[in-house]
Amino acid sequence: MQRLKEAAEKAKIELSSAQQTDVNLPYITADATGPKHMNIKVTRAKLESLVEDLVNRSIEPLKVALQDAGLSVSDIDDVILVGGQTRMPMVNKLRRKLLNSLVKSRVKMLTRTKL
Repeated sequence: MQRLKEAAEKAKIELSSAQQTDVNLPYITADATGPKHMNIKVTRAKLESLVEDLVNRSIEPLKVALQDAGLSVSDIDDVILVGGQTRMPMVNKLRRKLLNSLVKSRVKMLTRTKL
C-alpha cells in the first residue's frame, strides 16, 4: 500500500505541470497465476475529476471565514497556500476566480520544508 500511496503522490505532483503521467508499479500483488503489475496512464483531467468535489467543498469555508472575520476579498493583501494540492492548476484557477486578480501575483506557497 505504501508503494501505491507514493506513486499516487508522485503522479499528483507530475500532473501539476504535465497533462499526463504514467504510474508503473511492478509486482504490486500476486495471485495463483503469478505476479501482477500496474502500468496506467493518468491524465490531469482524470485527476481533476477525482478531486473536483473536494476542491469545490473548500469554497464555502472560505466564504464563511471571510464573513466571520468581517472581511471582503478587497481587504486581502496576501494569500498563503499550504500543501501540495495548492499547486494544482485547478486549485489556482479557483483561487483566481474567488479572490479575483487582487492577489494573483502575491501568492506564497509553503511546503513542509519551509514550515
